[in-house]
Amino acid sequence: MDEHDRRLLNAIQAEFPLVSRPFEALGAQVGLAETDVMARLGEHKQRKIIRQIGGIFDTRSLGYQSSLVAMRVPSERVDAAAEAVNGHPGVSHNYRRDHVFNLWFTIAVPPASDLRWTVHRLHAMADAQSTRLLPTLRLFKIGVQLDMEGGSGAERAEVAYSDAARPAAGRAGLRPVDIAVIRELQEDVPLDAQPYGPMARRTGMPEDEFLAVATHLKTQGYMRRMAAVLHHRAAGFRANAMGVWAVPSERTEDVGRVMASFKGVSHCYLRPTYPDWPYNVFTMVHGQDTAGCQEVIDAMARATGIAEYALLYSTKEYKKVRLRYFTPDLDEWEARARRASAGDAQS
Repeated sequence: MDEHDRRLLNAIQAEFPLVSRPFEALGAQVGLAETDVMARLGEHKQRKIIRQIGGIFDTRSLGYQSSLVAMRVPSERVDAAAEAVNGHPGVSHNYRRDHVFNLWFTIAVPPASDLRWTVHRLHAMADAQSTRLLPTLRLFKIGVQLDMEGGSGAERAEVAYSDAARPAAGRAGLRPVDIAVIRELQEDVPLDAQPYGPMARRTGMPEDEFLAVATHLKTQGYMRRMAAVLHHRAAGFRANAMGVWAVPSERTEDVGRVMASFKGVSHCYLRPTYPDWPYNVFTMVHGQDTAGCQEVIDAMARATGIAEYALLYSTKEYKKVRLRYFTPDLDEWEARARRASAGDAQS
């Protein structure tokens, strides 16, 4: 991977242009011809460095309910529990972590669904000993952008997307045309010079109108950005740590903003606590190795003075997919689960 590759991968993680010839526009940013951009990205896809190019949507703004969930499962049954959890199509990430709460996943359900009931059902299906629902109370940062140009992650930068910076999503309301465009943009963008053209034709509109709707989705806050998502390990980031911090309630706002400013932090949230879970600020840190993650964690501890924290490293990845919106899968899973639950109650 040369300097052009690294610059290109950084640029496409930040934004994939919503224009008729996006690869040409991307090339203009990094000093490459359109054909060279497409060839390089094709190679990175083949090498599994790029996972997908597509729309990254704001789950809450689309009306979906979502949460991080922690489960405690006997170690000999974690794999079976993960398989049960993975059967839910709204589970996009699922990891085993080195903690007494050893199974961690994110889940989203449509507006009409009951998130608590769904998690309770997964608890039963996984035969978990304990399950903790950890929804976002405050978003300080979200946006995975792996620095391919050699930063340590301990550098500081302005946060691009947080509760403070997000648009007032939902003011206009989702229209049928918006949902049609979301269904297209959530799929992997093909490496064609004009990739939005076929998407537009499938929705029955001209390309310029399709791009106008896509831009509307972004300005209204339904879509955070169009961008590439990388396979962390293939890109050289072999370690990720979930740093969880016990922050006094009167300091969470200030501490959250400081922690979010570190480049190595991709996610920073305020979440609820429980008697057996005292940590309320969550930070996801990515590094080339555990030492790199620890360097960022140490820098955050020095910057905030918070000394009570735990580092939960992922030891196994069970599932990592892009959540797909406005598809029938979630409703079908819930219908099956409710029939099974009713059958359990009768027996």
